[in-house]
Formats: sequence, structure tokens, C-alpha cells
Amino acid sequence: MANLTFKENLPAAPDRSFYFCPMEKLKTTELNRLSVAEFRAGEKFPLVLILDQIRSGLNVGSIFRTADAFALEELILAGITAQPPHREILKTALGSTETVRWRHAENTLDAVLDLKSKGYRVFALEQTSAKTWLHQIEASAILPCALILGNEVDGVDEMLLPYCDGAIEIPQYGSKHSLNVAVACGIAVWEFVRKR
Repeated sequence: MANLTFKENLPAAPDRSFYFCPMEKLKTTELNRLSVAEFRAGEKFPLVLILDQIRSGLNVGSIFRTADAFALEELILAGITAQPPHREILKTALGSTETVRWRHAENTLDAVLDLKSKGYRVFALEQTSAKTWLHQIEASAILPCALILGNEVDGVDEMLLPYCDGAIEIPQYGSKHSLNVAVACGIAVWEFVRKR
């Protein structure tokens, strides 16, 4: 048996000519980014995210970026959730702390009750015995609303569940049934936005 080099062990490239189109990455200057003032003045998607005791500033910064990407109405940073200008938030937020409206709430329940008094429906993004699967949500029927994102270890505080209009769960098919809170946020927000 002859010694084959790595290159000789590679399979032939598949014929992709039937769906190939020439492309190149866009430059930052080609992305038509809004200025901070333009973003703040623009229309917002009527979804508020309530961050319930989220420990990691890196997760909070990632959630800020998601909120910026989809022009969400507001973030509420509740309890021990880190607040800008925390170093870890700034590292992952990449400036979105300047564009996204946010406020701090001493406790999550006060934030929930405040939003409900203003006509928002409030949902926990959580694994509960009674829930609606994320893909079954009729976003247009429940907006404006708020979504509670829970602590990295304990999830949404169980004491908040009786005050929620429901729980929303992301279907999972692996062995862990656990998503990083920032990843879960991105999945849920996209589902709301695409169904608007």
C-alpha cells in the first residue's frame, strides 16, 4: 500500500454549480449601519427582555447585541444582573449598550408587575410542566409582551411563574436540555421577529 499524502485522501469536491453564485463578504461600510441617534429614533419591535439575576456580564453583553440587532423595545436588568459599563458587558455588547434602551430593577417581580400594569403580557422562557413550544407562538397575537430570561444555573425564579401569562419552551433534542441564556435569547427573539 502506497503512502498517501493528506491531499490525496480528500474526496473530490462535489459539483455545486447548480446552486453556486459568486459572492464576497460585505465591508463594514456596506452594511448601512444606523447611527446611535438614528437607532434611538427608529421604530422598535414591541418586545421587552427581562434579565432575571443573570450572573455573567458576557451573557448580558450578548443579549444587548441581540436586542440591538432586532431593535427591541427595552432591556430590564433585574437584581444582580450586571449593568453597563461593566467590563464584560462592554466586551461582548460592542457598543450596543449605547443604542438599546435599558434600565435596572431592584427585583424582577417589580419589573413584571410594572409591565403588566402597562398592558404587556409577560412570558417566562423556561422549562415548565405547562408551556407553549416556541415554534407554536403566535407572536402577532401576544405583542407587546415581555420575555423573562433566567439565571444561568437556576433559570427563571419559580416565584415569578404565577405572575406570568405563560411559559415558552425551546424544543431540544440532545441529552443536556440546556442552552446558554444568550443563545436561548437569540433563538426566541428571532422566532418572535420572524412571526410578527
